[in-house]
Amino acid sequence: MNAFLQKVLFYMQLNKRKFERRTYMVKSTNGVDLYHSLFGTEIHDPRVMFEMLTVNIFQPGLNWRVAASKLPVFDKVFKHFEVAEIAKFDEMDLEALEENPDMIRNPRKIRAVVQDARATLNLSPEFKDLADYLWSFKPKDNLVEGTLVQDSSTLGALVARDMKKRGFTFVGPTTIELLLVGTGVLKHINP
Repeated sequence: MNAFLQKVLFYMQLNKRKFERRTYMVKSTNGVDLYHSLFGTEIHDPRVMFEMLTVNIFQPGLNWRVAASKLPVFDKVFKHFEVAEIAKFDEMDLEALEENPDMIRNPRKIRAVVQDARATLNLSPEFKDLADYLWSFKPKDNLVEGTLVQDSSTLGALVARDMKKRGFTFVGPTTIELLLVGTGVLKHINP
């Protein structure tokens, strides 16, 4: 990896970005590397948090690498993960995305991203953004040992239930547990 990308990733991990996300995405076309570099780091940037949610929405039924490889496409078609812009998508926008050959063309998942952008906006004024909301669930002991399991008693299940009440879709317990681990809210360790 060249020095520029290493420096960019370093600043992203520290959440001290001094650059525009659009510039970075133009330089980096490998979504798998980007996702892998972000996974497990503490993410407080609301755009990056929504980016991670988007990958997690598209991932069920696919290998994670397939969904992550589409990050540059998602960045472009989902307005650089600006939820206020995504929330404005209308039926014509949705149909265009469903026809886009570069997209994972699952209509339910595409519509879920738009619905979840709208739900994210509705978190205000209780929370300032999606990152603030998700970090509010951080437990004192945030370590998860072993494999991630679908269990109604996990933090992922608790957060998923709350998100559904708030209008989010495609946010099952396993998807959200993975999101919490991927964004550093939970720390996953193998025994």
